[in-house]
Amino acid sequence: MHNMETYNLALVTKKIYDSRLNFFSLKTLRDILEIKKDRSLYSVIRRLLENEVLKKIEKNKYLLENTKLNDFLLANLIYTPSYISFESALNFYGILSQFPYEVTSATSKKTLQKIIDEKTYSYIHLKKELFWGYEKKDNFLIALPEKALLDELYLVSKGLKNFQLGEHDFSLINKDRLKNFLIKFPQTEQFKALTGELIKTKDM
Repeated sequence: MHNMETYNLALVTKKIYDSRLNFFSLKTLRDILEIKKDRSLYSVIRRLLENEVLKKIEKNKYLLENTKLNDFLLANLIYTPSYISFESALNFYGILSQFPYEVTSATSKKTLQKIIDEKTYSYIHLKKELFWGYEKKDNFLIALPEKALLDELYLVSKGLKNFQLGEHDFSLINKDRLKNFLIKFPQTEQFKALTGELIKTKDM
């Protein structure tokens, strides 16, 4: 039986590095280190933090020290399920010229905001029927351009966001795909008015 003193820090550190992971939840660490008892596990994690093997980013979530994860990948990892959408995705694709100061994601869980390393990560709830239209790109999940735009307009139609037509370059939007995606959204009067105005824009 292990007690917490007998965990050899060098061996534990080797297991961490051998996993080839950068991001660890408590469950991942438990599996990698094969430590069943909570007390022992927390003791080992504390030593890994003190010895700068791991860095805590929030409760029960850790990064390998000196790892710089892409903000979008980190956004996916710290709150799941989620995908990058709204302003962050529109800026990523070059559709929105303004650079958002938050990393914005859609989630099927509750809306919340997290601040990690002085950066704000915002997660906005979309009902499960609207949680689609994203793909994996460079290791993170991000909405397709048309879905990011419709996610944004959906929130605008509910009075949760503002939208300036002039700040967007709609030439990068696939109009056919936009129309196919559009019919899957709740057709409220406000949403139809917004999307109707968009489809009429000459740049599209």
